[in-house]
Amino acid sequence: MGQVEEKLLGSWKLVSASSIGRNGERNETAYGENPTGLLTYAPNGRVTSLIAYGGRKPLPMNSRPEDQAEAFSTFLAYTGRYSVADEKVTHHIEISSIPNYVGKDLVRTVKFNGNRITLITPPTMVNGKFQSIELTWERLTEGSSAAPTT
Repeated sequence: MGQVEEKLLGSWKLVSASSIGRNGERNETAYGENPTGLLTYAPNGRVTSLIAYGGRKPLPMNSRPEDQAEAFSTFLAYTGRYSVADEKVTHHIEISSIPNYVGKDLVRTVKFNGNRITLITPPTMVNGKFQSIELTWERLTEGSSAAPTT
């Protein structure tokens, strides 16, 4: 097991999500205000990622299709295997809330800073412009929660 892979092992809570345009313009609300998330890298080579956008509304019992669509569009979940090469981690997606991700590889550049990691996507066309997504995660310690503290 390599040094980068060893440092990834464990569970991480999302602390920030930003989009960065080609011109360097940063948007701190890539997943809404105060998104929450949990990312786990297991020693058996499995990864699980869950991200809930900030500002999600409760889903009524007799919800309308547009309420359900909003709930779906503001939550991302996937799992699969992962591999590490140099300063990049690749998530090999097996199950996802976004069907188009299944069977795909999601490559992320990894940066370490103390008890935090930052995963950066390659530039991708989103809403008509190229941007990268930068997710910063903080290592969960025994007894800590991925839920935000208010």
